[in-house]
Amino acid sequence: MKEKNSNKTQETKSPFQINSTAMEQELEDLRVELQNYEKEKENIRLMLGKVGGVPSFHSKLINILFIIALVATLVVSILVHNSSVRLLMLELASAAVSIKIIYLIHCLTKVNHFKFWMLSSIEWRLNQMMKEIRKISDHIEND
Repeated sequence: MKEKNSNKTQETKSPFQINSTAMEQELEDLRVELQNYEKEKENIRLMLGKVGGVPSFHSKLINILFIIALVATLVVSILVHNSSVRLLMLELASAAVSIKIIYLIHCLTKVNHFKFWMLSSIEWRLNQMMKEIRKISDHIEND
């Protein structure tokens, strides 16, 4: 008789053991969520980099070459005494600045389009969630 009672006490788990396994499961779920979050964060970072959020080596190189060409044309226009060459260099410098401004406007348009797309998709998802919440609340009210 005593052996059966002692076996029952050994087989039943204490509340601390049950809480421990539930806590371990919750911690594991949190780890998985954190890993998913890190993956999503990295995907968004890569996506923003492609759109124009982070300057690449290629764009930095183009900017440096643009500045060198602009400074060179301005220096030549100052040092040369021939008015036709001076005028040509100033026109090239102003054309280069205009092209750079057009390029920057193009890049900003790409970024703004991406922002608009993201906000539109968030709005669409919120509307879907609101419809689901209304269905659930109607279902709860009817029961």
